[in-house]
Amino acid sequence: MKIFRGFHHPDIAPACALTIGNFDGVHRGHQAMLALLHSEAAHRGIPSCVLTFEPHPRDYFAAAQRKPEIAPARIGTLRDKLTELARCGVQQTVVLPFDARLAAQSPQDFIDQVLRRGLGVRYVLVGDDFRFGARRAGDYAMLEAAGQAQGFEVARMNSYEVPMPADLLTPQAASAAAAQHSLRVSSSAVRAALAQGRMEDAARLLGRPYSISGHVVHGRKLGRALGASADDAGDGFRTLNLRFTHWKPAASGIFAVRVRGLTDVALPGVANLGVRPSLDPADVNGGRVLLETHCLTWPSHLGPEEAYGKIICVELLHKLHDERKYDSLAALTAGIAQDCADARAFFAAAEPETAGTSHAETRRQTTRDRI
Repeated sequence: MKIFRGFHHPDIAPACALTIGNFDGVHRGHQAMLALLHSEAAHRGIPSCVLTFEPHPRDYFAAAQRKPEIAPARIGTLRDKLTELARCGVQQTVVLPFDARLAAQSPQDFIDQVLRRGLGVRYVLVGDDFRFGARRAGDYAMLEAAGQAQGFEVARMNSYEVPMPADLLTPQAASAAAAQHSLRVSSSAVRAALAQGRMEDAARLLGRPYSISGHVVHGRKLGRALGASADDAGDGFRTLNLRFTHWKPAASGIFAVRVRGLTDVALPGVANLGVRPSLDPADVNGGRVLLETHCLTWPSHLGPEEAYGKIICVELLHKLHDERKYDSLAALTAGIAQDCADARAFFAAAEPETAGTSHAETRRQTTRDRI
């Protein structure tokens, strides 16, 4: 997949089949839309293209209005979004900076300057709730009329729903789903599931386990000193640290996880996603959101420093509890040891076929659901 920052680039295809959105999480509704886009692009002999935004428009308005509370929790990083778009077969993605100029752009100027002159659209696919332009004044009817006048096709895809066990639906979702026990797939629904620690629910909406990927970075290396005597390797609770660049992750707390990217097989682990309230806020990570993962088994061929710089993917499978503030390093050590024991119990109790399901197998199931 080719990735472009803005559309003023000579290598962007002169014509494309396009869909537009934030694609936070690239959930199953997004996946169904991208599958249709891929088919329509192939039928016309033009590349498929996604137009997305960074930062999220609501992040921009939250900062502009000095109202951080209106910013959405972020499901995934830009890296993870682009990775999932590529897995869905998208041929090119244009990441458009969302700034004051774009926020003030009229719907007609967006059509003329971005869609037509910038991207040369021949086909545009949008969701049933699509709005665009300053003050969200543009809608599907306006886009369709512009397509008829300027020679490009416009199509709309209805909401995508998945069956959900009744006991996993929130009261609001259960009311909306009524007797059929189905849920409209949306980024908001994924955020709600992650905020409540309903990881199986989130996985059903995403079509895969919720995961975060990135380069392993250096931390304080405090974990190596904690409980070293209790660790067979003598390295205490050594962690793999990933920075979550957004300040407001959709999930937080302590999780049983799988780690991919260090070896050919996924490694079981326990992870903390958050701001680590038991540590000094002036630590090396500056109080930023961090995903700290301790592998319950460490590959013998990897030395203590060989993971740094590697790109890993951490799948958050089961939430153990929210972050806790411990009064001492001894209490923190005991808490981490209990988390490790609870994570081992989770993996021991997991069904063999569930524990061993790979990302590829999950995606094949999602593909079958689309057909």
